[in-house]
Amino acid sequence: MMTDYQAIEKWTRPESFAAWTDGAPYNGEWYAFLGRNRDSSTLEDSNFGRGLELIGGESETVMVVRESHWAVGWVEWVAIHESDHAALSQADEILCALSEYPVVDDEHYSNLEWEAIGAFWQREPIKWRAELCRDAEYTVMGARHDFPPGPVFDHIREMGVYA
Repeated sequence: MMTDYQAIEKWTRPESFAAWTDGAPYNGEWYAFLGRNRDSSTLEDSNFGRGLELIGGESETVMVVRESHWAVGWVEWVAIHESDHAALSQADEILCALSEYPVVDDEHYSNLEWEAIGAFWQREPIKWRAELCRDAEYTVMGARHDFPPGPVFDHIREMGVYA
């Protein structure tokens, strides 16, 4: 049973932190894994969701802590109880891997990105789609497509405006 982790750390109370309870996960028995907030990127959302899945999802010893925050609206983070050595070991392994490569699961991230860019394209008026086509040096006729044509998709991804 591994108890000496390389990357995952116990949650510690920040200096200017207020909570309604001192119970779980604020009682010193929980480790902080991955987190996200209202303004998180598609990559951060992917890593959060897939990371949670890989450690077995929510349970009595794994919880998603949801908090409000004055600057970013809301924050979620995964708390793992110190007694769940399997989840802690898996989480530690994931965090170590993330220090070398920023994506937990390439396929999951790619699928989320594909969906987000498609949804972005659907929300945009035809005039803005045409502008994106021009910026990508693609015919403005591509603006009529239900999904951005390849070069336009790549341009949107590079701009990062779809999240």
